[in-house]
Amino acid sequence: MSRSLQFRLGLASLLVLLLFVFSSAAVLDNAFGRSTRLALRERMTGQLYLLLSAATIDRSGNLAMPAPADLPEAGRALADSGLYALVTDRDRVVWRSPSWLDRPLPLRFPVATGDRDWRELTLEDGRDYAMLGYGFDKTTAVGTKTYAFYLVAELEPLQQEIANYRHGLWAGLGTVALLLIATQAVVLRWSLSPLRQIAGELAAIEDGRRSRIEGDYPAEIRPLTENINLLLASERARRERYRNAMADLAHSLKTPLAVLRGALENRETLPATVAEQSARMAAIIDRQLQRATTAGAVAGHSAVPVRPVAERVLASLQKVYRDKAIATAIEVDRALLFRGDEADLMELLGNLLDNACKWCGRTVKVHAWRDRQGLTLAVHDDGPGIGAARSADILQRGARADESAPGHGIGLAVVADIVEAYRGRIGIGSSPLGGAAVTVQFAD
Repeated sequence: MSRSLQFRLGLASLLVLLLFVFSSAAVLDNAFGRSTRLALRERMTGQLYLLLSAATIDRSGNLAMPAPADLPEAGRALADSGLYALVTDRDRVVWRSPSWLDRPLPLRFPVATGDRDWRELTLEDGRDYAMLGYGFDKTTAVGTKTYAFYLVAELEPLQQEIANYRHGLWAGLGTVALLLIATQAVVLRWSLSPLRQIAGELAAIEDGRRSRIEGDYPAEIRPLTENINLLLASERARRERYRNAMADLAHSLKTPLAVLRGALENRETLPATVAEQSARMAAIIDRQLQRATTAGAVAGHSAVPVRPVAERVLASLQKVYRDKAIATAIEVDRALLFRGDEADLMELLGNLLDNACKWCGRTVKVHAWRDRQGLTLAVHDDGPGIGAARSADILQRGARADESAPGHGIGLAVVADIVEAYRGRIGIGSSPLGGAAVTVQFAD
């Protein structure tokens, strides 16, 4: 199950979603708790100022507080209401609200004059409280009197409000998380449906019900389907080349075998005939096997430098045609690469350059470049050239531009087979040198 792409994506999405939910819950819960406590503090601050304004201090410095019914907050007049107030003169309690009767007093904390201090504490009854203190000075006839006003409120209502908020928060986030999980499952299934479709098409290809992948796939998957189709087409072309090569081999061997059978009647020439025809048959077999193993444009081939191959081919042909003293030129950048099999490139250039050397006057040139259309190889010579009417014919097997010249008429046909295997194009035209120009183009 862990090898399933859908399982991995689903698990990763779930983990990200859970991280987001818990992080959001923590941030929102903290923000709500802070805002709730801040609201309580501001409310108690307002009540403290109201209590301070209701207090009076006579000329003797005695503090007088309003009657319970006149207190700014009615809850402080009721016993155990959860709202409490007291006033101290230094360390001595000089007044406390009726709601604090018969209850232990909290541990007070000193408050500087004009300052406010907020604290949360737990009293002897085990409950949590918020305590706000404010320092106050009053100049009287007997001197300066210092008082500290304290308001105390139970935190249970605030804690209950936070608990209710948390319950609603988790319920809401949980519902959203479930909806998102369901949505992610649908999105994942929909997003991965092209892969399931490819698997179905591959199964149909294995069963022989289809020959290629034909579905309309997203841009991210289309290169995969195109490479698979290219691989399938190349494999079919390879099988076809094997069949053609075997058929050509059988046909080509008929004549040497007939010559050998005829040589049996002449015992004197038999050894020479056998040697000659054996060499001819070996050459035919090598040629056909080389054609049968043409690689074609299969995805995954390494890139082959073009110039070194051209140099090796021309070096070999210079020895074969040394009597013609051919002047050769190679106009190929050393960084130029052919994306395919080196043997195919060698066979292609070998046949093109062999034809050029055979028909040239004195000059043969190889030119190669890469542009927007892809890689282009061109072989020029200064021979008699090839007429437009013969350009298509000489690409066929056995066809030759000059029937009187030696050869079997398969060189350019081999080139055409290789170019077709790589889905390229071949053209025959006139060269600036005065002879023929054979151009081969491979799209990237």
